[in-house]
Amino acid sequence: MVPLSVLDLSPVTTATPGSVALRNSLDLARLADRLGFRRYWVAEHHNLANIASSAPEIMIGQIAAVTSHLRVGSGGVMLPNHAPLMVAERFKVLEALFPGRIDLGLGRAPGTDPVTSYALRVRQDPREGDDFLERFQELLLLERQGFPDSHPFRNVRAVPADVKLPPIWLLGSSGYSAELAAAVGMGFAFAHHFADYDAASAMLSYRAHFKPSATLDEPYAILGTAVIVADNDAEAERIAASADLHYVRRAKGEYLPLASPEEAAAYSYTPVDRERLARQRTRLVVGGIDKVMSRLRAFIEATRADELMITTMVYDHAARKHSYELLAQAFGLVPQS
Repeated sequence: MVPLSVLDLSPVTTATPGSVALRNSLDLARLADRLGFRRYWVAEHHNLANIASSAPEIMIGQIAAVTSHLRVGSGGVMLPNHAPLMVAERFKVLEALFPGRIDLGLGRAPGTDPVTSYALRVRQDPREGDDFLERFQELLLLERQGFPDSHPFRNVRAVPADVKLPPIWLLGSSGYSAELAAAVGMGFAFAHHFADYDAASAMLSYRAHFKPSATLDEPYAILGTAVIVADNDAEAERIAASADLHYVRRAKGEYLPLASPEEAAAYSYTPVDRERLARQRTRLVVGGIDKVMSRLRAFIEATRADELMITTMVYDHAARKHSYELLAQAFGLVPQS
C-alpha cells in the first residue's frame, strides 16, 4: 500500500473550544508518530468558528518538537496572505531546528472570506487579482538568489542563510496547481476532500506533464481525502452525522463548531440539503474498515496517488484517533518506538 499521512484542521466542536482543539492536534500527532504515518500537515484558515488552525508555522514547530519520525508541514501556507520573505524565513528557521523533517505546502486561496482576507493583507502591497504566481516566483528567487543585479531585492537574504528551504509542495483543488507543479518540477497535493474538480484528471495530468527539476526527479502526487472509520458501518455513520451537518451548514455560509452526532441526527434537513449531502458523500469515505479500504483502493488506482493524506473531522477526539488507528492497521504501517 502507499504511505499514509494526516491533514489536521484542529476541529472546534460545541464541546471543544479552539484552545483544546490545538492541544488535541498535538495529541493526535504523537499518535500518528507512533503508528508510523509519513507526514502530518496542518492547515491555515482564518475567522472560522469550526477550525482552530490559523498559524501553521507555530503548530509545525510544536508538533515537530513532540514527535520524532513524522515529516511535519503546512497543508498549506496560503501564500496570498504572506510576504514571501517572511514565509522563507519562518520555514528556514523550522528546517534549522528540525532538519529533514519539514515540508512547505503552498496554497493559492486565502483560506477565509474576502473581508478577513483584506484584513490579513491591508498592510501589504495592494495587488489586484490572483497574485499567487507572482509571490511564488518571488519566493523562489529569494531562495535561489536569482534577482538581477538591478533589482532592489538582489542583496536580500532569508535567514538563517546557511539553511535551504524545505521541500515545496503545491496544493490545489483544480487543474491549475497540477499544471504549475508539473511545470516547475515540484510535488503536488490534491484536495479531493473539498474539490469539485476531478481528482484523477488533476493528478494524471500532473504526472503526464511533469518536468524533472533540481528539486524532484520524478512526479510525486499526494491525494488528500476525508475519511471516517469506525468498528462497523453503523457506528461510522453515526459519527459521520456531525460531518454531514457541518457540510450542509457550510454550503449555507454557516461556519459553526462541529455539532454532536445527536444534535446532527435531530437536524431537519431539506430536500436541497440531502441533495448536497449525496454529492458530498462522493468525496467523504465513511464506514467500517472493509468498506473504507475498498473505496480507498479505488481512489489510489484511479489517481495513481503516491501517498494518501487523510483528514478526519468528527466531534469526538477519541473517535478521531481510533479512525486513524484502524487505517494504520489496515495499511500495514510499521509502529515506531
